[in-house]
Amino acid sequence: MLPTVGDHVFRLSATAVRVARSGNRDYDVNRGACMSTKTRELLEFIYGSDASGIDSKLDLLMDRYREQFSAPDDYTPGEIPLDETDAIMISYGDSFHGPDGKPLSYLLRFLDDEAEGVVSGVHILPFSPYSSDDGFSVIDYREVNPDIGGWDDIQAIGDEFVLMADLVLNHCSAQGPWFKGFLADQAPYNDYFITVPEGTDVTSVARPRAHPLLTPFDTAAGKRWVWTTFSTDQVDLDFANPELMLEMLDVFLGYVARGAKVIREDAIAYLWKELGTSCLHHPKTHAMVRLIRAVVDAVCPWVVIITETNVPHPENISYFGDGTDEAHMVYNFSLPPLTLDAFMREDSAHLQEWASTLEIGAPMTSFFNFMASHDGVGLLPAHGILSDEEMEAMISKVKERGGRISYKATPTGEIPYEMNINYMDAITEPALPDEQRARMFLASQSILLSLSGVPGIYYHSLIGSGNWQAGVKETGHNRTINRQKLDFDKLSEELNTEGTRRNLVFEGYKTLLRARSISPAFHPSAGQKIVTTPKELFAILRTDRDGEERVLCLVNIGSETATASFTYGEIDLVDEKGFHDLITGDYVYPSMDDGSRISLELEPHEVLWLKY
Repeated sequence: MLPTVGDHVFRLSATAVRVARSGNRDYDVNRGACMSTKTRELLEFIYGSDASGIDSKLDLLMDRYREQFSAPDDYTPGEIPLDETDAIMISYGDSFHGPDGKPLSYLLRFLDDEAEGVVSGVHILPFSPYSSDDGFSVIDYREVNPDIGGWDDIQAIGDEFVLMADLVLNHCSAQGPWFKGFLADQAPYNDYFITVPEGTDVTSVARPRAHPLLTPFDTAAGKRWVWTTFSTDQVDLDFANPELMLEMLDVFLGYVARGAKVIREDAIAYLWKELGTSCLHHPKTHAMVRLIRAVVDAVCPWVVIITETNVPHPENISYFGDGTDEAHMVYNFSLPPLTLDAFMREDSAHLQEWASTLEIGAPMTSFFNFMASHDGVGLLPAHGILSDEEMEAMISKVKERGGRISYKATPTGEIPYEMNINYMDAITEPALPDEQRARMFLASQSILLSLSGVPGIYYHSLIGSGNWQAGVKETGHNRTINRQKLDFDKLSEELNTEGTRRNLVFEGYKTLLRARSISPAFHPSAGQKIVTTPKELFAILRTDRDGEERVLCLVNIGSETATASFTYGEIDLVDEKGFHDLITGDYVYPSMDDGSRISLELEPHEVLWLKY
């Protein structure tokens, strides 16, 4: 069903806004069912008169899970439960294979045997049975794909590591039981999906893909035109149906019951559909994020919500809400293309300017910093920061290095949407020696690790992979270039053979992660100051929350030796005459000219993390 309401429903009432920020409740939390005024107002805003009766059903759902949950021993109310020791590896459930078990057991072996002490968590990309898109067309949300393992494997990983799970909210598989029920015109599934009459004008709808938005299906009720934002096998779910909303909240809380501590809301920006609008960042989409957050706050407040919105930066950070009522974390989508641009042109000016605008997360919010993912390097988050000429030059260089370009439809035609390439091959020339490539690549990753936020590291970046061209030829999909599945024993041998590219990158990455974990200056909400430098350098000053420990992070993004020179005031230096480099353990003594200015020389792609 598509809402056809007037403009007045796009705004919460002043009372609702006040309630959303105060969290006032009608009953004491220990009395069981206790629908908050905030939650009730959100339901009324989203569903209007259809909200009648939904509040009691939501209360029952929350009570059922509240009885199952207990807060972790180390949970501190009012703070995001992640700190400088946390780094999340991003991986598919079947990234690693071997002869002695299912892939999920090998994922745990990799974490235990190879990444112990440097990776605290793992984001397992969709692990349910699926029909396409490497997991993002979910057949059954409540099951684990038997080809990769079972719930016992998921829970075993969650027992040892911070488990981040994917909730694919926007759509499900066209081959799943829900859509089969829709095709048979069976309740409740006949109201789970979005249909419009043939010939409906949908030109106003923002599109992330180039294929038609609507797909015809023959059903027991006749031919129906179904909303399919991402592919014909991924049919959009209708959150205008409150029963569907309750179903997905049950799935969400079910993941928490199985050990998930971070849950990613996939493609959330497209959730709510209304003809005549772009259907992107709809006010009711934001209200739905607030509703999920309200449920989490009431039932499992130690759980972290992260929204996945690959859009320009101002739109992306809108999902923080007021800092207390929407996502705890958002992906820092502008970081990958801006870092890539900086290294390609050996010019950090755009990266410096953008990073200077980042606000440090409040105690309950943080950026999820990443460079690479299972998808690609998004171009939209760089719009308005890079010029058209700079974007075109970056795209051209990516093509030269073996990458592919994906496009999206707009009212003015198709435009480049995403660069599909392994980040190692994007940052470095493939013909360079492995040692030089590893040094350059790790320099780029040091920026990810030094910025305020929680680092998310794609497994192919952690282990020094390159483009998987054979996979693209096999599947015909651009994104396969960075989705290769690996033999566990062969990978382990490469990682532990000194001098191989994988060994150089993996050992270097682990060194950076260990150095990061020992300083509270790298806490997600510790202070951050971008220090102006010549274009070939990038500098960040991190200060712990007590103001006692400072770390100056420097990286030479260029291919020539460069000099960093600062006044004492620029880097908050007082009486210090030297630094302790957290990465190497060495003591570093800069040049000091007149007692008010210091200088440091950095070799090409050298990284320094200087503790005062």
